[in-house]
Amino acid sequence: MSVVIEGVVEHGDARGRLLGFPTANLRLPGGPEHDGVWAARVLVPELGTWPATVSVGTRPTYYAADAVRLAEAHLLDFDGDLYERTIRVELLHLLREQVACATSAELVELIRDDVTRTRAQLAPN
Repeated sequence: MSVVIEGVVEHGDARGRLLGFPTANLRLPGGPEHDGVWAARVLVPELGTWPATVSVGTRPTYYAADAVRLAEAHLLDFDGDLYERTIRVELLHLLREQVACATSAELVELIRDDVTRTRAQLAPN
């Protein structure tokens, strides 16, 4: 069973871009029931659908547990501006729980692994 999140892409801290993994950020109401890192598909109306690695939660490497909850979608092989566009994120496979990393470099290594695992999960059979 997949989970669908839909919303308007908001500006964030641009940290994903600085780390080499730009994200489309959706603010999430409610609790942590879907928190984690997911292999997903993202539909951008009028542009198409992309596989994506999506972090859902409070970004524990940089913020406290009571921080704003976001879905941060890194669309694989996408290059463009999604700010102010409505997108649909379908969370398909939970890759791991969110974890706080000691350094940004450690987080980059985790994200690289998440992207590799996303490609494997969503590859055509």
